[in-house]
Amino acid sequence: MVLHRSLLHLRSTLLRRSFFPGARAGFSEGFRRDNVIASPAQTVLKIEKEVVVSYEDDNSVMDDEIAKIRSEFDVAKLGFIKIPEALKEMPKMNPKGIYVNKNLRLDNVQVYGFDYDYTLAHYSSNLQSLIYDLAKEHMVNEFRYPDFCMSFKYDPTFPIRGLYYDRQKGCLLKLDFFGSIEPDGCYFGRRKLSREEIEEIYGTRHIGRDQARGLVGLMDLFCFSEACLIADMVQHFVDAKLEFDASYIYQDVNRAIQYVHRSGLVHRGILSDPRRYLLKNGQVLRFLRMLREKGKKLFLLTNSPYYFVDGGMHFMLEDSLGYRDSWRELFDVVIAKANKPDFYTSEHPFRCYDTEKDNLAFTKVDVFHPNKIYYHGCLKSFLQITKWNGPEVIYFGDHLFSDLRGPSKAGWRTAAIIHELENEINIQNEDSYRFEQAKFHIIQELLGKLHATLTNGWRNVACQSLLEELNDERQKARHRMKRMFNKSFGATFLTDTGQESAFAYHIHQYADVYTSKPENFLLYPPEAWLHVPFDIKIMPHHVKVPSSLFKNQ
Repeated sequence: MVLHRSLLHLRSTLLRRSFFPGARAGFSEGFRRDNVIASPAQTVLKIEKEVVVSYEDDNSVMDDEIAKIRSEFDVAKLGFIKIPEALKEMPKMNPKGIYVNKNLRLDNVQVYGFDYDYTLAHYSSNLQSLIYDLAKEHMVNEFRYPDFCMSFKYDPTFPIRGLYYDRQKGCLLKLDFFGSIEPDGCYFGRRKLSREEIEEIYGTRHIGRDQARGLVGLMDLFCFSEACLIADMVQHFVDAKLEFDASYIYQDVNRAIQYVHRSGLVHRGILSDPRRYLLKNGQVLRFLRMLREKGKKLFLLTNSPYYFVDGGMHFMLEDSLGYRDSWRELFDVVIAKANKPDFYTSEHPFRCYDTEKDNLAFTKVDVFHPNKIYYHGCLKSFLQITKWNGPEVIYFGDHLFSDLRGPSKAGWRTAAIIHELENEINIQNEDSYRFEQAKFHIIQELLGKLHATLTNGWRNVACQSLLEELNDERQKARHRMKRMFNKSFGATFLTDTGQESAFAYHIHQYADVYTSKPENFLLYPPEAWLHVPFDIKIMPHHVKVPSSLFKNQ
């Protein structure tokens, strides 16, 4: 068909030039060859024959290339039957390892700072249900949402960390490293949108700067319940066929989540049944004591109120601390209700908190005393009082924006605590995952070769069949890898296409190092030099399984 159209165009062009006035000299008179004048029609026939021969030669080359790719695919499929032995011998990544984005010499670090929630304190999965239920009740009782919403239940299999909510469109999105929507990671309520629906709503998968202003990042572990409640509320309005503004849903859910934290509902709920929500952790005490023994300075900087931190630390460390010991003795400075991230940019003064009277003193704070508790404050005053500056300080936190962005800009070293890291590395270490990853990569390579072979959109039956088989096999591998992590959004750090996620981008941007728990630093000498891997891709804990494992088996 392509050849036929090309020849018709060529024929009409040459004949038009021959018979219309003003045509180029030579065409109207024909071509002289061996003293014989060729007519325009003869010239057209001759060129047509040359084009056909050239076209057939090109087709023959493409047929050979397609047959070669088909042969490679058939050989690879034989390797898909069982896991290659070479894959089983690949090194495993350490789930408790420290992964490095920027080189860090621990012997230069003299001051260690810590957030409390999800950093020093480890919580069970029951906490998400508690936050979800309290926020849901607040929305029904105070914001007059329908009583039916009280029947909603938190679904731990739905959300992951690092999603974005579009306040204008109402979609919950997973973005890749470059800000494009993950094709299988866009939900409106609890319904996954198709690629066609995504393009209809956004025009393109890539989120532009103007659209990005309407996105809200859900970056910490408290956001699990928030993401799930947003999706459930949107779905309710859709099912009930009620008109709604997506920005109001976010605003109300966020206000409810903020209320249950700031009012103390969540804190009191946790302390009323700490065994249900908090995990005991003697290793973190061992880590803090090791730092003290090495002469390091320690500080605690948290948004939580003191009574909540005190109750949690007592419970977590009661089996490890001596009867007369106090967790407060581990820290040189304890700051509660710090109001991060405003703490890093504001000029709020520090206030000394009286733990006995439960009130704030009025005297100016210009020095931090041992065993005293301080509220509010700002980074500027903190640096003036402590004289702890720059790279001698490292701060541990779980929220990439509230905890780490400010310290990173202030010149501190930063350590992100990513609890999901252990589970994701364990999955990536499994032979079944690496098997699917290797399959995915070899299919990607073959698809690249096939598309590079095709020209001008030319496809015959053999080519179309091969293209469909490759795409189908790639989609299956993608789907199987995704479901190993999370059935709705897949892995936290990776998209289904193997790209790093937007969450991974922020870790790379704001965390010098990252690990699953602070106490993992016990596995390294306190004077260790932590280096970026020489074969760094983007995230140091990722291993690409090469497609060559399926070759020469």
